[in-house]
Amino acid sequence: MSLDDLNREQKRHLKKMGALDDKGKVQKQQRQQPKKKQDRVGPVQYLREVRDEMRKVAWPQRPAIVRYSIVVLVTVIVYTALVGGLDYFFGKLAEWFYST
Repeated sequence: MSLDDLNREQKRHLKKMGALDDKGKVQKQQRQQPKKKQDRVGPVQYLREVRDEMRKVAWPQRPAIVRYSIVVLVTVIVYTALVGGLDYFFGKLAEWFYST
């Protein structure tokens, strides 16, 4: 397979990996040493990083939370009624079918 057989996305990926130079020529790559296992961070550092990441989250506003909660509650009630009604119907059907 030659470079002419590759599409732009494949060439971009190879360039990003370092297999191609800026002109699109094949570049011999040095073998990378396996990465050493990183040391664990302490609980204080972990909590600090969690706090920093949680600050980046785009939290919904109160009206959106109320609206979503109402949608979830109505959906749960409807499906509960549906399953309960079907259970009742099939129970009566089975009772009629198996009665002597």
